[in-house]
Amino acid sequence: MIYHSIRFTLKPGVTAEKKAELVATMRELFDAIPAVKARVVGPDFGGKYEIGAVLVIEDIAGYSDYMNHPAHLELDRIGLPFVEEFVSSDITDDPDPEIGAQIAEVHRIRFENVPDIADLISGLAEYTGSAAPGKHDS
Repeated sequence: MIYHSIRFTLKPGVTAEKKAELVATMRELFDAIPAVKARVVGPDFGGKYEIGAVLVIEDIAGYSDYMNHPAHLELDRIGLPFVEEFVSSDITDDPDPEIGAQIAEVHRIRFENVPDIADLISGLAEYTGSAAPGKHDS
């Protein structure tokens, strides 16, 4: 299993109504992705981030399906323009010693094949996690 986690803060001036709308959209679009077996989306407590999500995905094939699913791409295009700081991480019990490299490769291919998403991520004030072009943190 892969537990994909995201945490983020919104840009100054984003209203409470827009924040609630973004959370509702995240829930709706994550639910539209068959590779997502379970998810939690909501307020993030215990740090500087405002909103977080944890998605449960069975394996690297499902992870690739999730990352490239039209609903995920739509969510990135809708939500990332409102994001100031973003961090992602992946925790897995997959015994393959190459799983980290495989996860990074899914992101590399995604950013290469979907340059507008790479541009949105590269334009964030802070981004850590699976690397976008020019932002190599894993």
